[in-house]
Amino acid sequence: MRILVVGSGGREHALCRALARDPRVDALVCAPGNAGTADIAEPRSLDVGDPDAVAVLAEQVCADLTVIGPEVPLVAGAADEVRRRGFAVFGPSAAAARLEGSKAFAKQVMRAAGVPTAAARDHTEVEPALADLDAFGPPYVVKYDGLAAGKGVTVTEDREAAVAAVRASLRGPDDRVVLEEYLDGPEVSLFAIVTESGAIMPLLPAQDHKRVGDGDAGPNTGGMGAYTPLPWASQGLSAEIVQKVIRPTVDEMARRGTPFSGLLYAGLALTGRGLRVVEFNVRFGDPETQAILALLSTPLTDVLTGRTTPRFRSGAAITVVVAAAGYPQSPRLGDPIRGLAAADALTGVDVLHAGTRRDEHGQVLSAGGRVLSVTAIGSNLESARGSAYEAVSRISLAGAHYRTDIGDPSRMRHTAGA
Repeated sequence: MRILVVGSGGREHALCRALARDPRVDALVCAPGNAGTADIAEPRSLDVGDPDAVAVLAEQVCADLTVIGPEVPLVAGAADEVRRRGFAVFGPSAAAARLEGSKAFAKQVMRAAGVPTAAARDHTEVEPALADLDAFGPPYVVKYDGLAAGKGVTVTEDREAAVAAVRASLRGPDDRVVLEEYLDGPEVSLFAIVTESGAIMPLLPAQDHKRVGDGDAGPNTGGMGAYTPLPWASQGLSAEIVQKVIRPTVDEMARRGTPFSGLLYAGLALTGRGLRVVEFNVRFGDPETQAILALLSTPLTDVLTGRTTPRFRSGAAITVVVAAAGYPQSPRLGDPIRGLAAADALTGVDVLHAGTRRDEHGQVLSAGGRVLSVTAIGSNLESARGSAYEAVSRISLAGAHYRTDIGDPSRMRHTAGA
């Protein structure tokens, strides 16, 4: 098979790594890719936000399967355009991708499907939104309705900060803001492959760490690390999430005439009143994908095409994100990265690139806020964690920062609610 992977982050490097190890894959293209994907996949330039450009590239490289990583091309309709040209693609239609593209739409679907989620109201005007802000009370949860690269959510006890988030979300005439009740409890991510026939195949549950600092301090980010499986979770958690969340949502989307296929990502809080959906994404999440795929034993193409139920090797996996100086507010770019080979040489470790590029001399430089996703597997979470942080210690990037408590047994249930 000839596979085209669309995107340039740590998620796409993880997908490329898994596909490169798949015996079915003969050729691999990653567009636009990064310095890491270029070592295992043919790089191609691409404007991922242009659906026609994505489809043209799939045609040019004669892709047997196109795997669209980021949310932007999916919401823009790239999967529709690839299918229109007669090529197989993994990813939902633009109509189905509204589950991520609009938080207000996702709430409508959940209400119709009876899916448990936080109480919420959405607004297009500032003053009514501020009135509702006080009705919900602190901690305040303010969400920009559209795509915001994982950083459109404000959770705060500070009313002034919440008011600022409301105003920032309603700057344009088409903007919408969603206000929600605060959900207190550990957060869980569950990915489920949804085939075109509507079959659902869950992957391993994982826990992401969104806040930039140790102990869940500081602003939300695109994700600073993740681990899987969850030793504290009940054995039936995945089945419960499929029954109460994934299946009703897939059925409701089909009822609306916009069937969902691809990957449905449910971000959930396990509250004292039971599980509640925090958000839906319509693609592999980053950084959970890096950890989950590290344990996948089934060929990835078999999973993406629905041929085989996914199976996973025993043990645990953890991903630690190394971020650029100034991330998430104003990341500094262009700094050289050293020690990559020494880190990657550790047994069970994959140094996955996210925001990287090579200069004219072949030196790897930082090119984004989240620069690397250092991923390690081990017989248990403790051994995987030790390998990951040992690998991180071998990497040199001026001003870089990372969380030191990813997968910490004393904190692993206590990620901040939303």
